[in-house]
Amino acid sequence: MKVEFKFMSRDGHTPIHAVRYIPDSGKVRAVLQITHGMTEYIERYGTFARYLNEHDILVVGHDHIGHGQSVRTKEDWGFFSYGRPAKTLVQDMHQLRLKTQKIYGDVPYFMLGHSMGSFLLRRYLSSRGKGLSGAIIMGTGFTPPRMSAFGIGLTRLLSKTYGWYHRSTLLTKIALGSNKRFDMTGQHPENSWLTKDAEIAAWYYQQPACTFTFTLNGYLALFDTVEYCCLQENADRIPKDLPILLVSGADDGVGNYGKGVRKVRKMLEKAGIRDLKMVLYENDRHEILNETDRYKIFADLLEWMEARM
Repeated sequence: MKVEFKFMSRDGHTPIHAVRYIPDSGKVRAVLQITHGMTEYIERYGTFARYLNEHDILVVGHDHIGHGQSVRTKEDWGFFSYGRPAKTLVQDMHQLRLKTQKIYGDVPYFMLGHSMGSFLLRRYLSSRGKGLSGAIIMGTGFTPPRMSAFGIGLTRLLSKTYGWYHRSTLLTKIALGSNKRFDMTGQHPENSWLTKDAEIAAWYYQQPACTFTFTLNGYLALFDTVEYCCLQENADRIPKDLPILLVSGADDGVGNYGKGVRKVRKMLEKAGIRDLKMVLYENDRHEILNETDRYKIFADLLEWMEARM
C-alpha cells in the first residue's frame, strides 16, 4: 500500500512530498529509507519498494526540495534553498527519519542513497549515523576535493552575474562529464548511461521531472556535498560499527567505472568501518535498480539487510 504525505522542509516554507510503501501483510520487520538522486523523484523506486514490501519491509522516502512534487512551482526544480542548501537537504533526510521512527521505532532501520543521494547519505552518516542498522551507498564515486572546490568557486562566481536561479550548461557538462562513453541525451536509449533497459531509459527522457537543468544553487549543494564526502576526516566521523554496503554498476561513469567506488571503499576501510562490503555489477550502468538484472540486485540487497536485522 502506497501512502503519500507531506512535511515542512527545513527551509521553512516548502512542503516536502513523501511516500510510505507499507507491506500489505501489515507486518513490518524493518524500514528502509531511500534518498533519491539528482533530477528524479521518489516514486521511481516504487518497483523496488513493492518487492521489499512482499518481504515485510516498509520503504519510505521523499522528493528532495527542488525535485518532484517538493516545489512550489516548476521553476523551483533544481533549486534548494538560500544560505547552505546542502545542509537543508541533510536536515530534511533526518526529519523524515525521526518522523518514521516515531511510528516504527522498534524495528531495524536502514538507509539507502543513490547517486546524488549516495553523497548526501555519506554526509548524513558522518553526523547522524548512530542508531542505524545499516546503510546502502549506491551509485557513488570519488572526486578529488580540489576539483569540487573549483566547481564551488565557479558556481559562486557565476551567481554574482546571473543569480542563484541561473541554469548553466557549462556546470552540467562539468558535473556529468564522466559518462562520455554513453548517450546522455535520450536520443539513443539503447546506449543510455542510466541502464541497458532501453524502455526505461526512453521513458526517463519523456519526464519533465527528470530532464530539467540544475540551478547554480543546486550545483552549489552538489559540489559542496561531494567535496565534504571525499575528505578522509569526514569519513572518519562515520560510526565504526555501522554496517555499510557499497553497490554500483561496473560501467557507471559516476563511479569512474569502479575506480571511484574502490576509492570510497579504501576511505571507509581507513575510517575503521568494521562491516563493509562492496559489490560492482558487471556490465551494469548507473541505475542498478532499473537494470536488466534488477531482480537479482533486489534479492542481494534484501539478503544483506536480513543478515543485519
